[in-house]
Amino acid sequence: MAEAAPKYPQTAGYGLRHGILSPMETLAQSVSTMAPTTTPAATIPLVCALAGNGTWLAYVLATVAVLLVALCIGRFARYSASPGSLYTYTSMILPPWLAATVAWSLLLAYVATGSSVIGGFYHYANLLLHDATGHVFSTVLLSLIVTGVSIWIAYRDVKISARLMLWIEAASVSVIVIVVMLLLFRQGWHWDSDELHLRGMTGSGLRLGLVLALFSFVGFESATTLGSEAHNPLKTIPRAVIQSSLLAGAFFTACAYAEVLGFHAVGQDLGTSQAPMRLLARVGGAPPLGILIDIGALVSLFAGTLACITAAARVLLLMAHHGLAHDSLGTTHATNQTPSRAVIATGMAAVAPVAVLAASGKSGLDVYGWMGSLATYGFIVAYALVCVALPRYLRDHGAFKSWDRIIPALACAAMLLALVGNLYPVPEGPYGKLPYVYLAYLTAGLLWFLLRGRRRNSSLPENEN
Repeated sequence: MAEAAPKYPQTAGYGLRHGILSPMETLAQSVSTMAPTTTPAATIPLVCALAGNGTWLAYVLATVAVLLVALCIGRFARYSASPGSLYTYTSMILPPWLAATVAWSLLLAYVATGSSVIGGFYHYANLLLHDATGHVFSTVLLSLIVTGVSIWIAYRDVKISARLMLWIEAASVSVIVIVVMLLLFRQGWHWDSDELHLRGMTGSGLRLGLVLALFSFVGFESATTLGSEAHNPLKTIPRAVIQSSLLAGAFFTACAYAEVLGFHAVGQDLGTSQAPMRLLARVGGAPPLGILIDIGALVSLFAGTLACITAAARVLLLMAHHGLAHDSLGTTHATNQTPSRAVIATGMAAVAPVAVLAASGKSGLDVYGWMGSLATYGFIVAYALVCVALPRYLRDHGAFKSWDRIIPALACAAMLLALVGNLYPVPEGPYGKLPYVYLAYLTAGLLWFLLRGRRRNSSLPENEN
C-alpha cells in the first residue's frame, strides 16, 4: 500500500521563478556547493595525514553518515518545498528558538563555506598564475573578482547559475576520473595490501580523519534551497539530495584509495604534498592532466562560491519573511525574480573575512581550512536537529514507519560524534577558537530572534508545502 503524503497548503511564491530548473540543474546546486574537485586536491591529503592507509575507510564511514542524514532530509523534501531548506523542515516541529538555531546555523554554514572556497580560489589562481607568468597577484583583488562575478550571476538568473555550475563540475570531475583510471591501469589493477590491511592506521587518526572527510560533503543538501524554483520539487529535490551524497561518496572513496596507492608507488607522503594531482598525473603517464586538474579545481571553487551565495541568499530570504532578518532582505528583483538584496548581502558577508585575512597575508589554504571548519559547526548542528525533528513530523502526519525511528537516531548520533571529534582533542591555533566564534554568532542570532519575535509573533513559520 502506497504511503500517503501529508497535505499542506501551496508553497508561498516569495517572488521567485517557479519550476524552471531541471533535475540535473537541481542536482548541480548540491554538487557545486560541495566543490568535489577540491577534495582530491586539498582535503584528501589532509585526511591522509591523520588516517594514513585508512583514508579510504574514513571516506566510506563519512559516506554512510552523510547518507543517513540524506535519507532524513529526503523524507522531509518529499512533502515540503520552500527556499528555507532545513529551516523550513524544523520550523514545522521544533520549538521556535530551535528552528531559529537551524536558520542561523545554516546561514553561517553556507556563507562560511563560500568564504572557504574563495580562499581556495585565490590559492589556486596564484599557483597557476605563478606557473604561467612567474608572478602572483593581489589575493584581495582575486577574492573580490570571484565574489563579484558570482554575485552578478546569482543576481541575474538562477537558471544561468545552475547550468554554469553543472558544466563546470562535470568537466572538472571527468578529468580527475581519467587520472584515477590511468593510475589504476598503470598499477596493474591490484589491491594495495597496505591500504587493505589498514597498516599503520590508529583509531584516533581514523576518528580525526573522519571529521575532515565529512567536510568534503557539507552542502550536499543545498538543492533543498531551490524548493520554489526546481521543477516538480517534491520528486527532484529528494533525489538530488540522495544522489549527491552517493555520487560524492563513491567519487571521494575511489580518489582516496587511488591517491594513497599512487603515492605508495613513488615512495612519497600524500599527507605532505602541496600538489598531489600533478604527481598522480605523472604516475598515470599523463602529466598535462595535472595542470588541467588544477585549472578544474580553480573553476570548481568559482562554482562553489556561486552555489554558496545562491543557497545562502534563499535561506536569508525566508528568514526575512519570518522575522529573523531585516524585512528588506525578503524582497526579490522584479525582473530577474531572484533574491537580489539577499544575494548581495550574503556575497559581501562571504568575502569580507577573506579580504581581511588575505590582506593580513594569510594563505588561501589556511583560509580554506579555517572557514571550512567554521562552516562545519553550522552544518552539523542543522543536520542533527533535522534528524531529531523527522520522527515527530512523520508521526503527526500518519507517515511514520518503524525504520523512521532508527535512521534518524543513527544519523543524529553520527553528527554528534562528528561534533565531538571537532571539539576533542582541542584543536591547536585558530581552529581552537572557532567553536567560540560559532557560539558568539549563534547567541547574537538568537538574541535578535527574541527581540524581533516580541513584535512579530504572527510571522513565525507555519506549515508550508
